[in-house]
Amino acid sequence: MFCLKSLNILGSKAELASLPEGKLLINTINAHSYNTARKDSLFADALTNGDVLIPDGVSIVKACKWIKAKSQPKERIAGWDLFFFEMNKLEKKGGTVMFMGSSQKVLDLIVKRAAVDFPHLKVVTYSPPYKPEFSDEDNKAIIDAINAANPDLLWIGMTAPKQEKWTYSHWNELNIHCHVGTIGAVFDFFAGTVERAPIWWQEHGLEWLYRLIKEPKRMWRRYIIGNSLFLWNMVKE
Repeated sequence: MFCLKSLNILGSKAELASLPEGKLLINTINAHSYNTARKDSLFADALTNGDVLIPDGVSIVKACKWIKAKSQPKERIAGWDLFFFEMNKLEKKGGTVMFMGSSQKVLDLIVKRAAVDFPHLKVVTYSPPYKPEFSDEDNKAIIDAINAANPDLLWIGMTAPKQEKWTYSHWNELNIHCHVGTIGAVFDFFAGTVERAPIWWQEHGLEWLYRLIKEPKRMWRRYIIGNSLFLWNMVKE
């Protein structure tokens, strides 16, 4: 059974600087992904067995304290925080960053912004087919594109849990040497196709409420029902 109490979760943003170099799978966890992993064993395995798990939600930080979990993260580390930490780090020495996922429209916007924000980085993109499950041919094409690019940093953006499950399932086929982050929503935030919550909302742990207000039809189930389910699961833990 997938349990928050036993997970190894990164403690703070400062610890990002201590992550080892080389091939490293970095996933995020929030209340929604926790709920999903409770009923999706492959997703649970991906989160449990990845190299690094960051607490992308105030609910995770508070729950770890409440249930006296093995990990006691001090703060939320958003996928956005991970993204800018890694991008700025690579910008200092130059290199290739690859974005795999999302639509070609979003990827083109990412390339355009990256050229301004990170001028010393070569940006490579790959937009996979938009379908619930990839065929063997699709998977081979994606893997071949990543290996051919041989990036110094790789971002996977296909929304959770698809992005984590795909990366975990094909990890041994990726002949790369870099950090890999599964950060679907950040693709849209960086491209500007989805507006991120203002700083005040972020600092007060209310980014979820901002997203609910902005996209009620898409987000109500995740946050209204999902947050209640998360609390109930914490009581059971």
